[in-house]
Amino acid sequence: MLEVIGLSKKLGDFRLNDISFDVASGEYFVLLGASGTGKTVLLETLTGIITSDRGRIILEGADITDEKIQKRKIAIVFQDQALFPHMTVRKNIAYGLSDRRISRARKNDRVNELARSMGIESLLDRMPSTLSGGEAQRVALARALALDPECILLDEPLSSLDNNTRRKIRVLLRRLNREGITIIHVTHDYEEAVSLAERIGVMEKGSIIQVDTPENILHHPRSEFVAGFVGIKNFFRGKIVRGRNNGRDHSEFLTGGTRFSVKADIPEGECFALIRGEDIALSPVRPSSLSDNLMRGVVSDISKVRSGIEVVIESEVEISAVAADGLQKKTGIEIGSEVYLSFEPGAVRILEV
Repeated sequence: MLEVIGLSKKLGDFRLNDISFDVASGEYFVLLGASGTGKTVLLETLTGIITSDRGRIILEGADITDEKIQKRKIAIVFQDQALFPHMTVRKNIAYGLSDRRISRARKNDRVNELARSMGIESLLDRMPSTLSGGEAQRVALARALALDPECILLDEPLSSLDNNTRRKIRVLLRRLNREGITIIHVTHDYEEAVSLAERIGVMEKGSIIQVDTPENILHHPRSEFVAGFVGIKNFFRGKIVRGRNNGRDHSEFLTGGTRFSVKADIPEGECFALIRGEDIALSPVRPSSLSDNLMRGVVSDISKVRSGIEVVIESEVEISAVAADGLQKKTGIEIGSEVYLSFEPGAVRILEV
């Protein structure tokens, strides 16, 4: 376990304020926050690159607050990978093993083992300048793992990658975590955070203001940064199942006893589903036109929001819809009213886990 207790650091006009949190062994923990909130400063303080002004860092029961960087058993992968440009991929991976008393054969075996694990065996004799972003990220991960760290810190590891490469690296990171690697991952992207994290720590202005599961972070945000994301109130954990309906491929999202139709090309598996409130239609009577996603419920709350009114409906699950200001006057919908809600399969946004 990693325990951070009251960690503080002043750098010019910026201050890291009394940071406290813990990460269990084998956990995937994400620090989520906008640029400039101190996420990278916190990572560099954990590794010893920056010395804290006060506070303690405990790793697996040992106080490493004043320990040298090389002895902390914490590895960091920077946003730009920071590979040594004059070294081959093989030498980059082997760099951390250079001061260890192991034979050359064992060192080569370890490099080859890591290259196989990262899928970069064919790149070992290449130079960093010839690698794609995804390839460089895999090399950086292999170099970090060569040190057999207790914990790996990732600073915006997906931010510079294209969508296809980002998906592949997410799959790789999940596999490493399943194999027992403790990961602390920094990002400004909430989709990235909820698709990877077991728990999320939200950072603002040098402080951690909330630590919780992805579901609770997004359902009960204590931060304008999180609450400002459009449509996140309808956020569900479940899975995609596929089948045939009227002779066509058909995919559904299942959460508890509730099913939503989603786009047919979404693959099966565990995931999160998000539905923007603006994409949900409300009616006091059953719509005459059929919808793939039609539910009946009772209005439990109505409140004013920037774009109109937010209507909370208790149905098979709790769902929030956002409608124009004139809806209440036009339809007579009020708290306690029975309503029908509907949305298109394309309105369901799926995040892999």
